[in-house]
Amino acid sequence: MAKIAFILLCHKDPEGVIAQAERLTATGDFIAIHFDGRAKAADFDCIRKALADNPSVTFTKRRIKCGWGEWSLIAATLLAVRAAVDAFPRATHFYMLSGDCMPIKSSEYVHQFLDQTEVDHIESFDFFNSDWIKTGIKEERLIYRHLFNERAQKKLFYASMNLQKRLNLARSVPADIQMQIGSQWWCLRRRTVEAVLEFCTKRPDVMRFFRTTWIPDETFFQTVVGHLVPEAEIRSRTLTFLMFSDYGIPVSFYDDQYDLLISQDYLFARKISPEAKALKDRLGRLYAAEGVRFTISNEGRGLHRFLTGRGRIGRRFAPRFWESETSLGRGRTLLMVTCKKWHVAKRLVDRVRKVTNLPCVDYLFNEADTDLPDLGGIQTTLEKRTRHRRALVRMLFDTWATDRLVICIDPANVDLMHDFYSDKSDVRLLEIECDFTDDFLIGHARRVGLAGAVTPQETIDRLLPTIRYDVRFESDRLHDANFDQFFVMRQSASVDENTLPLAAFLGIPEERAREIAETDYLFVD
Repeated sequence: MAKIAFILLCHKDPEGVIAQAERLTATGDFIAIHFDGRAKAADFDCIRKALADNPSVTFTKRRIKCGWGEWSLIAATLLAVRAAVDAFPRATHFYMLSGDCMPIKSSEYVHQFLDQTEVDHIESFDFFNSDWIKTGIKEERLIYRHLFNERAQKKLFYASMNLQKRLNLARSVPADIQMQIGSQWWCLRRRTVEAVLEFCTKRPDVMRFFRTTWIPDETFFQTVVGHLVPEAEIRSRTLTFLMFSDYGIPVSFYDDQYDLLISQDYLFARKISPEAKALKDRLGRLYAAEGVRFTISNEGRGLHRFLTGRGRIGRRFAPRFWESETSLGRGRTLLMVTCKKWHVAKRLVDRVRKVTNLPCVDYLFNEADTDLPDLGGIQTTLEKRTRHRRALVRMLFDTWATDRLVICIDPANVDLMHDFYSDKSDVRLLEIECDFTDDFLIGHARRVGLAGAVTPQETIDRLLPTIRYDVRFESDRLHDANFDQFFVMRQSASVDENTLPLAAFLGIPEERAREIAETDYLFVD
């Protein structure tokens, strides 16, 4: 059975470090601790004293002053790894943790998971060809020597880098290694760790190179492990669940997120808020439990994007640069049908097509498989359709030789509606207001990835009010936009009440509008 030596890098909260060490070693594993050299000596003494009698705990021989983005983090990690290798010969795996991490599975589950496959778990992507780095400098991390900390010495950091650029002092990556990048939170087998330590001794040239790179904790182990271990024995993923905000800040977890955390397909989570005492207590008891079955739904990141995205929606009134000379054309009428229940809008549009013979298109900006004619490639992806939306719709007018076109559009696409309304053509909007049952909203959450088939009911119960509010919010935005020629049909309204706005929207006689409005299956879920 797997025996884990946890590699713990920490710099605060001595009580939490002690509790973490006792928790992880209580089930038969080991821990090697590096406590930041910048932290208080009294805090370190407290930790050493409390854990002095625990044979499954060891400490690094010295404490390094660590700085974010610096080589010092790798140096501290290597010290802890060497201490663990020497102190715990029975350890089969080495798992990197921080003081903010907590297990989100039982120890029993963790060990069974590691026993299943003989592989290393380390996120590893090609440094130059992947898009792992979303913002900031990329190649500059490696090809220039970084002697200053970007956070603490920003002016010196960029002055030094720019001077190297002007003097053409860019350097090459060591020729025989392929640079990789990924999360710093890994779990490696013993033979891999021993090979890495041997590599560090035999390749001083590579060590010199990495010492002056920027943020080497995202590249050093990822590159060296990829150099030493066959690709088939590497799982390019971290076993630690973590999320980042839009601003690159790690998301903290709190007491009410226990169910969400344990349902993720990970073994540990980072970062647990220091104030989340109840969550830490529950997760601590979970780690020691036996016979616990876990249902994995893995919707955490999708939920976070959805929930944090509410209330930060901006508006844009100016056209995009690629639209500045693109108009649908004067004398043309674009009829937009919007409804959160896409099947309802599609049924209405299908009836409009049959009764009026108007050309109609389903959700062309939301569904990639919407039936469209060949428009020279502009229609091939949702990204292209959205980016060149006016050109796309104009080409549909031209292809079908019509001056009236009906399209479906999701209520969330208010920016697209604004763009079309700012055109020279005649633009009208019809909203179909539907009733939303809990079952429908749950189904909607599953369709868009906010929940899975096995998402705990408690999570769904908390999510439902937010989804219901979000649907209402989208409708309110439409009404607040003050669009001209904006018409509304309602599921709760009678056929007579819906006939009038439909006739005005389509510009057809009321008798034909009634024929559409009285479709008996229109609102059936």
